[in-house]
Amino acid sequence: MNAPRALDGHTLNGHISHWFHDHGLPAAREPLTGDATADVCVVGGGYTGLWTAYYLKKAVPFLRITVLEQKFCGYGASGRNGGWLYNGIAGRDRYAKLHGKDAAARLQTAMNDTVAEVVRVAEEESIEADVHRGGVLEVAYTPAQLTRLRAFHEDEVAYGDRERLLLGARETAERIRVSGAVGSTWTPHGARLHPAKLVTGLAAAVEALGVTIHESTPVTEIKPKHAVTPYGTVRAPYVLRCTEGFTAALKGLRREWLPMNSSMVVTEPIPAELWKTIGWEGRETLGDMAHAYMYAQRTADDRIALGGRGVPYRYGSRTDNDGRTQPATVDALRSLLVRFFPALARTRIDHAWSGVLGVPRDWCATVTLDRSTGLGWAGGYVGSGVATANLAARTLRDLVRQDSGQGASTELTELPWVNHKVRKWEPEPLRWLGVQSLYAAYRTADRREASLPTTSAATDRLAGWADRVSGRG
Repeated sequence: MNAPRALDGHTLNGHISHWFHDHGLPAAREPLTGDATADVCVVGGGYTGLWTAYYLKKAVPFLRITVLEQKFCGYGASGRNGGWLYNGIAGRDRYAKLHGKDAAARLQTAMNDTVAEVVRVAEEESIEADVHRGGVLEVAYTPAQLTRLRAFHEDEVAYGDRERLLLGARETAERIRVSGAVGSTWTPHGARLHPAKLVTGLAAAVEALGVTIHESTPVTEIKPKHAVTPYGTVRAPYVLRCTEGFTAALKGLRREWLPMNSSMVVTEPIPAELWKTIGWEGRETLGDMAHAYMYAQRTADDRIALGGRGVPYRYGSRTDNDGRTQPATVDALRSLLVRFFPALARTRIDHAWSGVLGVPRDWCATVTLDRSTGLGWAGGYVGSGVATANLAARTLRDLVRQDSGQGASTELTELPWVNHKVRKWEPEPLRWLGVQSLYAAYRTADRREASLPTTSAATDRLAGWADRVSGRG
């Protein structure tokens, strides 16, 4: 196998993401210019905030809705993610323990349906987001990963994913030839998309409905009926926080959700002769069963976009400015790319970037509306927000309508993640030390499992310890 090519000056680092570099930054919208009023104020111009504004305005056209965004729509995870529109939901097993398996299964069914809902609205609104419904393929390439994959597959089927397939090594290679893959599981409930095209198209659709969007307007504090910015305060009966990984920057919320860092690289366009060695004609989104997992897609212009954790957390819940990521992280992701596809050893990395996602202390995505204050929020998606944000937004819509007398309870307002409460993260330096230790443990566990003989298929104990300490287990 050829040695991987070193990074060179052709690799763009940061500049938000490859997606915006490819699609172009949107034209700037005007910031707030003074105090204002609205019926609903949405804080955050990412997927959650824009979907919430979209569904509320469609349901109740006379509502005056204002969206406040600190930079521009899609600046955060919505414009930097891996383009995985899939049915994963953070915290499902915990909800099963708290509310029963039937309740958790209803949440999973809603997530399955959400994939089709996003595709439907994109088509209806003529949003060209490079959507391809190839499903999700998750592979195993060590005996321990294969054990986890089979258990994961059984769980998904038990939660109602009847169309899911368990594939052996040969069947996996017929779809994608991942080096050393010993098995995989595939579900049709997934699609690849272009994140920046989706978020900019959604923002345009929301604005066309009559929603007011103010960009370059950071909200510094949220309190009942008030969203405070340096340029004025928006007063509204309902103020909905849709800030995900940037929540810790708001007054009083530093320990609410941890901003976990995730990094990505994208290759140069890959020529047809190399694709013949890789396969991937179905353009499934691709993941694995490692503890420090990866995610990837084959883009519409035949690149591979691949992501993973990198440096997981910055001290004090800090976030980056433009997505620049550490060279060591870029090297690690490039090595992972070549580990999956050795034929790409000489393929150039065109762009690297990073961003943050929201992680609650119990790793459970939530949707809440406090009826006594009119404050609502949604997030904590732990990396599966492309689809989850849509379900959360429709749930926020129904909660607001129910509270304001515009509607009754719905199947969505009865889902077990509604009004879920979770304790705060530990103060610094415990928070930083804990997260660094956890991901060091996951990476060590992956290395140990990869070095075990093929007769050993047990998950490394260090990973089990990390799951319990983190709240995931």
